[in-house]
This record gives sequence, structure tokens and C-alpha cells, in this order.
Amino acid sequence: MGSTELLLFGGLILAGISVYLFVSSLLAGQPGESQLSWASGNEPVKSKNAIINLCRPMVHQFTLQHAARVKSEKYRKKIRLLIKTSGLGSELNEDEFIGLQLFLGFAFPVFLYIMNFSLSLGLDTPLIIGLGGFGFFMPQMHCKAMKKARELSVRQDMPFFIDLLALSVEAGLDFFGAIQKIVDKVADKDSVLAEEFKIVLKDIKIGSSKTEALKEMAARLDMTEITSFVAVLIDAEASGTSISQVLKDQSVQMRLERFLRAEKAGARASQLILLPLMMFILPAVFIMVFGPVFLKMQGK
Repeated sequence: MGSTELLLFGGLILAGISVYLFVSSLLAGQPGESQLSWASGNEPVKSKNAIINLCRPMVHQFTLQHAARVKSEKYRKKIRLLIKTSGLGSELNEDEFIGLQLFLGFAFPVFLYIMNFSLSLGLDTPLIIGLGGFGFFMPQMHCKAMKKARELSVRQDMPFFIDLLALSVEAGLDFFGAIQKIVDKVADKDSVLAEEFKIVLKDIKIGSSKTEALKEMAARLDMTEITSFVAVLIDAEASGTSISQVLKDQSVQMRLERFLRAEKAGARASQLILLPLMMFILPAVFIMVFGPVFLKMQGK
């Protein structure tokens, strides 16, 4: 790509930004309650994802009303579960999620088409439409990525949290008092597990039973380890078993599972490295070893 193409590409990007800011300023002048609020009337929290924040005014103005027409309960249930398990319940609701899918599914191929026409990329229209489908799945990919990040954070913190809970219970605190003490002392503000325990305590304060609050936490995280942990706690409380001993056993189990996952990941990494080894490293080694021999034989 030469300097002329680079200047053209930069000009198109700046023009697009200018049009977007102009349209956003027009929409911001008359936001409207139905466009800029949730069904409950509360404005959503600003997302950590820049693309969502960038697209939100357009989504609320143009595609949110069309998203409400999607009545498939099976599809909406899937989206609600995805938003819930990804921890984005305060940033997105199901209508906004569908609105984002509709907007990005339309905007992404339009953007590709403009780039293709302006820069003469030579992409066929079916290919542009096919690549444009990537935009429709971007909200779903974002939610799945956030879910994986949450799972990783929980798996890292879980054994440490359970050890602290066991020590606190042995010191005389009840289980939920121990949770409150640990949550107050946690220094890492990005700890997913600490935030989930805060939500559990909040649910109990507003009237939920302890069992319901713990089950709701297991549903939000949707992890085998947490589901098992919650089930064991509920059974222990119902049967009168020592919570301290249950927590110690769970801590040992969590560390064992984490060790097994690390072993599995190490074995998988050793298998994956065989492909670049066979394709790139071994040919280079053969060339270095047998290259001089071949050249010497050619010289004779």
C-alpha cells in the first residue's frame, strides 16, 4: 500500500469519525426516555468495552425498537444466560444485546464495502457479506470472552478464599460473617469472587434466604467448581456438619483440580508445539546440518 492509498484510507477514517460524531451530537440533543433507558427506567452502566460505548447511541436510536420485536423466548433465554454468566448484567440487557447484534451485523459489512470500493481491495460482494456476519456475532464473542476471564479469576482465587473462610469459621465467626470479613479486607478490587460474595451478602440483606443467594451465585458463575461448592455448603448446613471441615476439604479438592488442569494444559502445549517444530524448526536444522554436505558434493 503506497502513500496515496494510506492518505486515502486515513481520510476515510477521519470522515467516518466526523460523520459519527455529528450524528451522535444530533441524537444526544433529543435522547428520549425509551431510547436511552432500560425497560426499568434506569440508565445502563458505562461498558468497559469501547465498541459497545461507541455503538450504544446508534443502537438506542435505530435498532433497539427492532430488537423488541424478536419474540423468540428460547433465543432470549440464551442471551439472558450469556449476559448473566459473563457478569455484564449491569451493562447490557437482552434488548440492547440484540440491538447491538442488528447494528453491527449491518454496519460491519457497510464499512467493509466502503473500504473495498475506496481502496480497490477487490473483495467480492458475497465475501463482504460473509465477513460482515462477523459483526453480528461480536457481542456474543465479547460475552464469552468475559465469561472465560471471570472463570480464570475465580479458579485462581477460590482456594485462597476457602482457606480464609475456614480460618475465620474456626476463629468463631459464622459462615456469612466470615464472608463479610474477607470481602472487607480484600485488596484486589478486580476480584470476581469477592464481587460475587458481595452480591450474595447484598441479596441476603434485602430478604433472600442464604440458600437462594448461594444458588444464585452458582447460576451467575456457571462453573462446576462453584456449583459443587455451593451444593456441599447447603448440604452441610442442612445436616449440621461442621462448616470448617467442609471448607478445608473443598480447599484441598480445589487445589487438586487446579493442579490437574495445569498438568493437562502442559500436556496439550507440548502437543501443540509439535506442529511449528515440524514445519519451521526441523527444516531449518536439516538445512544447516546437511546444506554444507550437499554443497560439497555438488562441488565435486
